[in-house]
Amino acid sequence: MSALDDGFGGYLVLALIAALAHEPWRWAGLLVGRRIDAEGEVFQWVRAVSTALVAALVARLVLFPAGALDTVPIGIRVGAFACGLGFFLLAGRRVWAAVAFGATLLAAGKLLSG
Repeated sequence: MSALDDGFGGYLVLALIAALAHEPWRWAGLLVGRRIDAEGEVFQWVRAVSTALVAALVARLVLFPAGALDTVPIGIRVGAFACGLGFFLLAGRRVWAAVAFGATLLAAGKLLSG
């Protein structure tokens, strides 16, 4: 019987390979990131691009969903998003609270719409 036959060994090998592929890049990013000025033009550009990508992904999820989200009517999706955005602004820019609020409204809207 091999060490990989019990099922646990396969997961252990997978975790080891993932760590070996991931960790060197994390450490390289840490070393390079120390020298980046957080108020500099390059960092502000990177922040703007990453914010735009997240906004585009959210818009795609709301307007052109896939899977189970496609069964929720577009009015409920847009309404939950708008309410979540409003809650974000009213709750002192707390992302976790706004996401939880919007997701709760989305789920409630789906349940009420059938």
